[in-house]
Amino acid sequence: MSVLIMRLTAPLQSWGTQSRFSVRDTAREPSKSGVIGLISAALGRPRDADIRDLMALAMTVRIDREGSVQRDYQTAGGGSLPDGHPYGVAKANRAKAQTVTSSRYYLADADFRVALEGDDETLLNTIADALSRPKWPLYLGRKAFVPSQPLCRGVHIRLSAIEALSTTEEWFARGSQERERFTEQPQLRAICEVMPGLSGVTLAECDVRQDVIDRFDSRDFQLRHVCTRWLTLSPELIAEDPSCISHH
Repeated sequence: MSVLIMRLTAPLQSWGTQSRFSVRDTAREPSKSGVIGLISAALGRPRDADIRDLMALAMTVRIDREGSVQRDYQTAGGGSLPDGHPYGVAKANRAKAQTVTSSRYYLADADFRVALEGDDETLLNTIADALSRPKWPLYLGRKAFVPSQPLCRGVHIRLSAIEALSTTEEWFARGSQERERFTEQPQLRAICEVMPGLSGVTLAECDVRQDVIDRFDSRDFQLRHVCTRWLTLSPELIAEDPSCISHH
């Protein structure tokens, strides 16, 4: 078993799971379809490509910083053309164009570690290389939300996702006071993909996410089961965020 670790952090992220035009939601942690979409872009796979090999990788997300949900209210249309005629958004049914409103939700100031676990070490190394030299631009849920740190943290051999996230990945504090507070109770929430009955987890202990798909030109999303675990980090994995350290 091998595992690829990614860090997903940016001022804003959005991981919609049930969006419609008028309301664009976000989950509280990265969706599997969103992460695999990011990887597909790095690999240069088109929307009609078969991505079942990527979806077969089990995903665990460690939430290093929960972030806060922000709402943005947007309008389209409702202005006037230079000749004074009003304009709006055209309708597919050719009804009268009108102003359209929508609410867009984002995660602000969130930080995640994502572990993708599988038996194909070659595939994981290929993904790691692609994340460092992506074929197409990469973003965290929406095109304006570019990562603020390198995405790939490396591939670990003969480790499970939980082992890698608990024993190899640092947690970055923003200053000494935050580091001291976290040291008192160094636990982080993790969302783990599981197979009920085969992972020592019962169906009653699971939540479901509808974010699995075979190819991105389809809208036939399927369910996967996840459970919540708490990971305890050792003191040597608690460090200050290099991006927050002042240099004089």
